[in-house]
Amino acid sequence: MDATGAPNHVDVLVQRLDPDVPVPVPAHPGDAGVDLVTTIDVRLGPGERAVLPTGIALALPEGYAGFVHARSGLAARHGLGLVNSPGVVDAGYRGEVMVVVVNLDPHEPVVLSRGDRIAQLVIQRVGLSVFHEVAALPGSVRGAAGFGSSGGYAGTPVPGLAADARAEE
Repeated sequence: MDATGAPNHVDVLVQRLDPDVPVPVPAHPGDAGVDLVTTIDVRLGPGERAVLPTGIALALPEGYAGFVHARSGLAARHGLGLVNSPGVVDAGYRGEVMVVVVNLDPHEPVVLSRGDRIAQLVIQRVGLSVFHEVAALPGSVRGAAGFGSSGGYAGTPVPGLAADARAEE
């Protein structure tokens, strides 16, 4: 139970599509994510990407989603990133969880072997949205100022951001 008395776990149904793949479990008590492994061997040259199967499928409860994140050690040591990070596994999806990886190292290949941990999966509660079209949105303190609007690099233009949008910063 958490501080409010609500359960702090969610039951997730897992189907192993590859009998040699372990069922995901946290590596340490209290970990937010679980490791996902690849079921294939792959060599990625600099700049190359691949879609890697994980050998599992999930049934998440409605109101939850799985978010596939990069593993920090692989990113730091080998430049391995995720193309669509985080990847989203919706509650209604029943196919194999796949991970789209990219080798961001400019010089060295990345070699992954079957069973290597390639990403981490975090299950989170999500709000289910109902969209309502309106003629105009209510105002806010931030307004339309968005990408790059909090500053940090004064006078440095954001590529692709219109000059009038920069003026609002």
